[in-house]
Amino acid sequence: MSTEIGRVRGLGSAHAGAHHWWHQKLTAGTNLLLMAWLLASIATLPSYDYVTVRLWLHSMWAAVPMVLLIASVFYHFRLGLQVVIEDYSHKENRFVMMILLNVFTVATAAIAIFSILKVAFGAAA
Repeated sequence: MSTEIGRVRGLGSAHAGAHHWWHQKLTAGTNLLLMAWLLASIATLPSYDYVTVRLWLHSMWAAVPMVLLIASVFYHFRLGLQVVIEDYSHKENRFVMMILLNVFTVATAAIAIFSILKVAFGAAA
């Protein structure tokens, strides 16, 4: 015995989509810029052997953008797969899948960033 407005109240927008959309667009832009930097930097290397690339990554001017690139790519990856999980998974599995996505994203990004920092701070070969 409720009114029309009472039946639909609470079923509208959650007001969280714009925030997610904005983060996805920002990370797409930073991914584009940082990937262009990476391709240009790699193209200007004199050779592509292990020693040259290790010396290049040992520089702060290469290590910092690489860490930023890893962070941006993995955050963008997480945002995109979150939408896929929310749209296409069953409600019962959604929570577990989001937990697995977050653990996988943080673990792989941490391994990549650790590897870059290890080379940047002069780890022995």
